[in-house]
Amino acid sequence: MLPSLSLLALSAIASLAEAQSATSTYVETAVPTGTPIPGDYTGALRPQIHYSPPTNFMNDPNGMFVDSNGTYHLYYQYNPTDIVAGNQHWGHATSQDLYHWTNQPIAIYPGAEGEGIFSGSAVIDTNNTSGFFPNQTNGVVAIYTLNTAEEETQNLAYSFDDGYTFTKYSNNPVLSINSTQFRDPKVIWYPATERWVMVVAYAQEFVIGVFTSPDLKDWTHASNFSHHGLLGLQYECPNLVQLPMLTNASLSTPLTASNFESTPMWMLAISINPGAPLGGSITQYFPGTFNGTHFTPSDSAARIADFGKDNYAGQWFYGIPATEPQVSIAWASNWQYSQVVPTGPLEGFRSAMSLPRLNVLANTTRGPYTLVSIPYDLSGLYTTPYSLANTTTANSSPQHHQHPPANTTGTANFTFLSSVTGESVRGGLYLGGDTPFFLNRGYVRGFENPFFTDKFSVTNLVDTDTRSARVEVVIDRSVVEVFLDGGVRSATATFFPTGGLDTVIVATAGLNQGVGVQVGVWGLESAWAAEVEGGMGEMGNVTGNATMVAGQRVRRDHLGHLESR
Repeated sequence: MLPSLSLLALSAIASLAEAQSATSTYVETAVPTGTPIPGDYTGALRPQIHYSPPTNFMNDPNGMFVDSNGTYHLYYQYNPTDIVAGNQHWGHATSQDLYHWTNQPIAIYPGAEGEGIFSGSAVIDTNNTSGFFPNQTNGVVAIYTLNTAEEETQNLAYSFDDGYTFTKYSNNPVLSINSTQFRDPKVIWYPATERWVMVVAYAQEFVIGVFTSPDLKDWTHASNFSHHGLLGLQYECPNLVQLPMLTNASLSTPLTASNFESTPMWMLAISINPGAPLGGSITQYFPGTFNGTHFTPSDSAARIADFGKDNYAGQWFYGIPATEPQVSIAWASNWQYSQVVPTGPLEGFRSAMSLPRLNVLANTTRGPYTLVSIPYDLSGLYTTPYSLANTTTANSSPQHHQHPPANTTGTANFTFLSSVTGESVRGGLYLGGDTPFFLNRGYVRGFENPFFTDKFSVTNLVDTDTRSARVEVVIDRSVVEVFLDGGVRSATATFFPTGGLDTVIVATAGLNQGVGVQVGVWGLESAWAAEVEGGMGEMGNVTGNATMVAGQRVRRDHLGHLESR
């Protein structure tokens, strides 16, 4: 059993006299204040390296920033009283490595019955532009949407203690347009003009507004970005971020400063819901330029950030220099079925976040300005310093790398299988042509829903420089993420088995002479407690030459260790 989570009461620092505490005016009796909500992380479907809430319902990540001590803060849309959306608060967790999270007390509460603390962002007001922090350089300001039946407005709350407790600004709202569809502010600092910049969604008008402010309190409209890409039925959760552009995306380790162009590029991400190509919610992105007031896309293409169905409302951490890969986390679910998935009645929680990802832009094969996303360093979670199963036969793979000659044919597939129930999650590459990749969660039987699309695929053109294809898979009890060719394409999918997936099978078939496959498999430790066993692993890289065998099986033993069979 997991040890019970520590319940820590954090004392709030005194706030300005005319201000009000984030909890002072209205708190439901069922919602605790000043202490973390305990959670049980031992459930069979509970992810172990993807963050999930202690109990009840979570959706969009909010307010992500790195504080003055190097601690990552993740806030999120949270209903602490039910396993469906509603009664929105800002939940809070912190981490030193983006995998081992500590649940903190709820950060921001509604101020009255019927209010909701909707999505937003957080910044560090180093220069005290707001006037809230006369005696410090690490004051944190949260900018969020206050939702009521009458209006959605943009509001401030500020923190003297690195974002653990907040005080609501007494003159809220700071931005109001008399609309019920005006939400999700993302704020950054733009050094060239010494102004704060906000992007915010006029949701059902398909407009992203750009506003500027000298002090986070007084905002001036600067421009609009309207009717671009996929519209769906509404725009939500915009993010404006500056990130490196790769000089050469074909390098084996491309995310190094020497491989970044001299000037970082800008990207505007917009989430849509509903109306994604696969149904429900998804995030799209636009590379371009930004001059402090106007964002200009590089072209008119619509680019989707994830070819699965469970990656939405991604946000990038504030406080990471633009010359470094930017770190993001997204909500690993879809509004078509997030409120009915079986983790609610079975284990008392719903939803998890995606893996933390490192992000850059790159020009790839027939893919200019592609968002490249890879998992934040997982090596600290490996159960051993070496691969638990490693082979160069042409039939294996958690990660696979292939070197196909011209006119390549054949397949390279993986299966995560339950030896008890026969359920499985499968995927693989069809070599030749446009080298399509598929992912299939349809052999898992723990959840039936007409909108729970079971198959996904994407074109995966072979890199013309390396003549290789690479697949990396991370599976975590009820979430699987796939990264192709070093993150040039990625997919996130949830699945809900009735039995744990304890076996890995890798196989190839019909490969040409000269095509090789190399496979590595790593076990991953639980980020919540060493005693939590089973149900997770990383599928490694496929590289090299091989002749192919019928398949390789890797099974987890009673201690949770992977062993080849």
